[in-house]
Amino acid sequence: MARVLLAEDHEIVRRGIRSLLESRGNFEICAEAADGLDAVRLAIQEKPDIAIIDYSLPRLNGLEVVKQVRKVLPRIQILMFTQHDSEDLMRDILRAGVRSFLLKSEADEHLIQAVSALAMSRPYFTTRVSETMLATFIGSTTPATQLTSRERETVQLIAEGASNKRIAAELGVSVKTVETHRSTAMRKLGAKSMADLVRYAVRNKLVES
Repeated sequence: MARVLLAEDHEIVRRGIRSLLESRGNFEICAEAADGLDAVRLAIQEKPDIAIIDYSLPRLNGLEVVKQVRKVLPRIQILMFTQHDSEDLMRDILRAGVRSFLLKSEADEHLIQAVSALAMSRPYFTTRVSETMLATFIGSTTPATQLTSRERETVQLIAEGASNKRIAAELGVSVKTVETHRSTAMRKLGAKSMADLVRYAVRNKLVES
C-alpha cells in the first residue's frame, strides 16, 4: 500500500481526494497539511511514498515545498496539483523534480491514474499538459527563475501581509537578512515598491489574487 501525503489548504478538497484514493484500497493518506511549512515538516516526519502538493499553499508555495522535501527525500514521487497552467510554472516544477502535474479541472478524470503511475515510479502527464510542455520546456530565463528560493519565500510572505519580524521567524533568519532578501528581490525584479512585489507574487501565482 502506497503512503500518501496530501498538502492542500482547502479542507473540502482534501476530504474529496482522501475519499477518492482510500476507496481504491491501495492508498493510505498518512498525513495532511494545510500550508507549505507543515507540508515540509510532515513529509520529513512521515516519509511518504507519494506527495500530492497544491501549488498555491500559504506560508510556503508548492514549488518551494518540493525543493525542500526533495533535499531530504530524493526518491519521493510528487504530484503537483493546481488550477494554474502557466508555462513558466510547468517548467519550474519539472526542473524541481515533480513527476506529475495535474490541473484541478482534470482531477476527476486523471487523479487515480496519476497517483497509480507514481506508485510504480512512473511519471504521469495529461495530454493537455504534455502538449504545453513540449512547446515551452526549453525557454529563456525569466525573473521567477532568477530569484533564489529564500528570495521567493520572502516575496510570498510579504505578499501575504507578513511583517519583517514574522518573516524572520518563519524562515529562521534575522530581520536584517529578511530586509536583504527583500531588497535583492526588488532589484532583480525592477520593483520600485512593496505593491510591485505583491503584483509580481500574484502574477507568478505565489499567492492567490
